[in-house]
Amino acid sequence: MRARVTSALTLPADGTDGALAGRVWRPDLHGPAIVAVRSAGVFDISGTAATMRDLCEAADPAHLARTAPGERIGTFAEILANTPEALRNSAKPWLLAPIDLQAVKAAGVTFARSMLERVIEEQAKGAPEKANAIRATIDQQLGGSLRNLKPGSRQALELKRTLIAQGAWSQYLEVGIGEDAEIFTKAQPMSAVGHGMDAGLHPRSTWNNPEPEVVLAVASTGRIVGATLGNDVNLRDFEGRSALLLSKAKDNNASAAIGPLIRFFDGQFSLDTVRRIEVHLTVDGLEGFRLNGQSSMAEIARDPADLVAEMVNRTHQYPDGAVLYLGTMFAPTKDRGAPGMGFTHHDGDIVTIQAAELGSLTNRMTMADKAPPWTFGVADLMRTLARRGLLR
Repeated sequence: MRARVTSALTLPADGTDGALAGRVWRPDLHGPAIVAVRSAGVFDISGTAATMRDLCEAADPAHLARTAPGERIGTFAEILANTPEALRNSAKPWLLAPIDLQAVKAAGVTFARSMLERVIEEQAKGAPEKANAIRATIDQQLGGSLRNLKPGSRQALELKRTLIAQGAWSQYLEVGIGEDAEIFTKAQPMSAVGHGMDAGLHPRSTWNNPEPEVVLAVASTGRIVGATLGNDVNLRDFEGRSALLLSKAKDNNASAAIGPLIRFFDGQFSLDTVRRIEVHLTVDGLEGFRLNGQSSMAEIARDPADLVAEMVNRTHQYPDGAVLYLGTMFAPTKDRGAPGMGFTHHDGDIVTIQAAELGSLTNRMTMADKAPPWTFGVADLMRTLARRGLLR
């Protein structure tokens, strides 16, 4: 973990040239602070934006991230080095997930490759040993038909009718190529973990995987203001047994990892940049196992702006804004143990999700009941802001 949590590996390829903001725990204030990460250091700009929600609601968040006055609380390298719990000096600041009051939402089944894996999970009923045989059948039956299909199009609806007639339709195909996207609640506001922290797996899960994704920061109006990285930790066995177990498959202690920072849109970084991002994944196990993967946002089936429009509209509002995981095309199938059993996490895995434009998000995987419990909620945040005189 120490080797991955460095400024050089954490920041975007262009360093602090972007409009970067995040959250830091300040022990001297007994609470979190909104910070701007600049070449001159890390600055507490809570006097301008008391919460990340407030910064995202601003007319020009990128301008504030670059220019808002604030107290310098250290270098990014110093704060980053103090972030992993095993290395932490509790008297010094450390990095947090870069969101607070926003709803934490996720889009599912947005890439053809991962859509096929969801169908496989469904048919395997959560049993990984059945996956390879089903995968071969499903890919032969559907793979070529789905990869260039536009969801909700006439061709997609014709395929849907054909598959229903053949008895081959699936709830995952419905949200993958149908008219309506899957938008679900990944976690509660304030519950996400950040870069350098432990991420949680349900202790009863025996088939699970990381989901490396781009995460959009969205204001209450539906305006997309920036992006970061996320790990939408997934339990394939739980969801495979029943789609009604989605909440247990997705929302556990420390199971929503987001970070390291939000990069706000400006003249150099925009939604068009996000549409071209290449997301890289590395999983390193204590036993020497390594898994590498790559996910290209250019292959997403639904445009990010369309997904946000399905999340925020006249039928559903978020007064404090939201963040939206955009989905992943990566569903690892490489055998880790016995042949045919595929990939699943081991306790202690180090997962790194990286994109040149957004930096890297690294977490150590552990069981959700062993990860630090979530104890600081919205009421605690309000009390902290009141003590600092920042509520207005």
